[in-house]
Amino acid sequence: MNSEVPTHRRSIVMESFDDPRGHRISATLKDERPWAESDAEVPVLHSMVLEVLVDPVSLTIIDARAEMKNFPHAECQSIEPAFRQLIGLSVMRGYNKAVQNVLGRERGCTHLEFLARAIGPMTIQVMASSHSRSGRNSVAESGSSTMSAWLVNSCHLWAEGGIGASKLALAWRPGTTEYPTPSLVELRRRARD
Repeated sequence: MNSEVPTHRRSIVMESFDDPRGHRISATLKDERPWAESDAEVPVLHSMVLEVLVDPVSLTIIDARAEMKNFPHAECQSIEPAFRQLIGLSVMRGYNKAVQNVLGRERGCTHLEFLARAIGPMTIQVMASSHSRSGRNSVAESGSSTMSAWLVNSCHLWAEGGIGASKLALAWRPGTTEYPTPSLVELRRRARD
């Protein structure tokens, strides 16, 4: 077991909650000095929360709130209201660029902006988990068009015309096979048999 004390620890926790108005996502960032033993050594440098509410139909942020609990300068908190500018942004394609345009660099806080950018991909996972939790599988029910709206070109697996699309073309739907999903080769073999 390693007993070495880290120089710095950054923790990021993102959670979602069902809300009657949509998907409420809470993102927390905490920077700590695990070696610090007194307040003079500043054991917690940053503790910040960004909470957004995403409309599940339009995938647009309908509410946003930032809160700084620990921060290095008295003026840091003055940027919290700027994160209301997330309201109206779609978390789909172009989201990271839109966040950068309204809150990047001197227009925001690098730590809260990082959390804001992470909310886009988190929303995709939230939607899948929310549907699974409720016993629905929107992709299995509505087919590949729903999947393409969420995932096309989001990663190498979901590259346009790639593995994910090929699996969907074989009538595979998330949540209908074992986890992790079998390879494309295996799904093709099963389709032949």
